[in-house]
Amino acid sequence: MLLKNAKLYNNEYLKDIALRNGKIRRVSPAGDIAKNKDETVLDLEGKLVLPPYVEPHIHLDYVLTAGTPRWNKSGSVFEGIEIWSERRRLVKETKEDIKKRALQAVEMQLKHGLQYVRTHADVSDPSLTGLKALLEVKEEVKAWMDLQIVALPQEGMYTKEEGEGLLREALELGADVVGGIPHYEMTREDGIQSLKTSLRLAREYDKLVDIHCDEIDDDQARYLETLAAETIRSGMQGRVTASHTTAMASYSNAYTYKLFQTLKKAGVHFVALPKANLHLQGRFDSHPVRRGITRVKELLEEDINVCFGLDSIMDPWYPLGDGDLMTVLDTGLHACHMTDYDHIVQALDLVTTNGAKTLGLQNYGIQEGNDANVIILDADSDYEAVRTRAGVLYSIRNGDIIVETKPAVTSMTFSSGKSE
Repeated sequence: MLLKNAKLYNNEYLKDIALRNGKIRRVSPAGDIAKNKDETVLDLEGKLVLPPYVEPHIHLDYVLTAGTPRWNKSGSVFEGIEIWSERRRLVKETKEDIKKRALQAVEMQLKHGLQYVRTHADVSDPSLTGLKALLEVKEEVKAWMDLQIVALPQEGMYTKEEGEGLLREALELGADVVGGIPHYEMTREDGIQSLKTSLRLAREYDKLVDIHCDEIDDDQARYLETLAAETIRSGMQGRVTASHTTAMASYSNAYTYKLFQTLKKAGVHFVALPKANLHLQGRFDSHPVRRGITRVKELLEEDINVCFGLDSIMDPWYPLGDGDLMTVLDTGLHACHMTDYDHIVQALDLVTTNGAKTLGLQNYGIQEGNDANVIILDADSDYEAVRTRAGVLYSIRNGDIIVETKPAVTSMTFSSGKSE
């Protein structure tokens, strides 16, 4: 395939891109690459070309379950966990049921230009049914999507005797990333122990780490500092992700400044979930109500890697969502006071390259020799793509079109008349 007259992200000049044998073989000024025999040519006429969107945080085993057995009335994280535990007792869901829902969500994500997804799998269930279902989904969708699976002890690692053993079993079965949720453990000491265990298992099994960290409005929830310190002590710099970290929005500036110095040394990646965080946090406040989004702008200013994710698609924690990261980006820019021009034109990093760093992706990006995985947006500039939440016209995987969307066409008719 030959993509002609492509507008690359952060590049003012049009390019031709040759995709051959599943790789990006050449990127040259527009008009420099001649068409090969039997080669498909797409003249993009200046449309924006990006590497595919990266979803760094979703729960595919939970999707499309909102309202069963009941709706989350408080809107809080903790009621969501309670509802999920109730659902597991009341609804005897099979592996096939979970796969069916997860595949529906994957189709939504593919439609919106996602080709790389990190999903968490709840490993609190002794049968590990959700994990086993997602391991099969990973294999079934690999032609269209790379799926990373995090083994997450959703109900806490040390809230039950078998918690650590289930996490180890999940890694033996093939989970890609070690998870944790220290703020849901019964004591601070248990939370710290869970972090140490997650890092120890990650070293033992040569895995990445992704922790649900300080997803609470309490300004005394400070597991993040422990995570950063243990990352340094264990030599895991650059391999650890902190998801949510909503308590950071309540930290004092003095404490946060000190914390940032340790985070930089640790090379911790951050995942912010603007829609879910806005929905879930501040539920126990009266006024002013905190919105509970981590300090995205300040982290970026400190050159700490941050990306945006959705978190949920219609589950006990978040009743909305359709897999579209452009709506997440729009929400996040507003909530984080990042609607100045400079942040807008760099914003696509938050759903592409920054997510790729978090997932540790290789051969990602529009460079010669990389995998021929790209998306084409219905916009002719970075600014317009963000402003209009531009749709994905084409999603191309290994040089083949896997998604094509025709943009909507609007016709307007105005009647004219003489004024009286």
